[in-house]
Amino acid sequence: MAKDLDELLDEVESKFCRPDPLRLDMVEQPRGGGGGGGILSNDRNRAEAKENLRSTETFKKEHDLDSLINEIFEEPNFDKKRSKLKSKSSGNTSVRASIQGLGKSCSPVYLGGSAVPCGIGTNTSQRACDHLRCIACDFWVVSYNDYGWDKSCDYLFFRNNMPEFHKLKTKLIKKKGTRAYACQCSWRTIEELTDLQTDRHLRWVCGKH
Repeated sequence: MAKDLDELLDEVESKFCRPDPLRLDMVEQPRGGGGGGGILSNDRNRAEAKENLRSTETFKKEHDLDSLINEIFEEPNFDKKRSKLKSKSSGNTSVRASIQGLGKSCSPVYLGGSAVPCGIGTNTSQRACDHLRCIACDFWVVSYNDYGWDKSCDYLFFRNNMPEFHKLKTKLIKKKGTRAYACQCSWRTIEELTDLQTDRHLRWVCGKH
């Protein structure tokens, strides 16, 4: 009977308690002595096995409970989903706004003296375009406030010196209220707001803002 009980306890300990080899040696030593000492030792071992089994089951229950609580708290709620959707929609709106803000063209395209503000020209907002590009020479148009071009300027001068200001300034004359425009093949001195369409010799277009 005692032997069967020992084997049962050994099986319980191996499955649930997992004692180290040293402890197994300590449990098996009283078994060879026989008598009351072996029975007391077996009772003590059985009590320890039950206690270990009880603590193991308690630990498993607590671990399962902790896992359940963590899952509950980690589960995203409706407000978080709503905030994520809101942030995505606002992000898309800002992207659309930035895209719409790019690529606007002047209509009509205006030139102007230094007193005319620069920007996107429209029928209601008459501003001088500062993003002009020549479709003949494929150069950006430069402009200088309160300057005008000398009458001695010619095609070769701009062909050889565009767009370096330190070379161009040799033909610039200080004149308040005017604005000097030039590309590599054309140049103008403008004093007042002027619709670009009125000058049919210029091949300048708005290069978009």
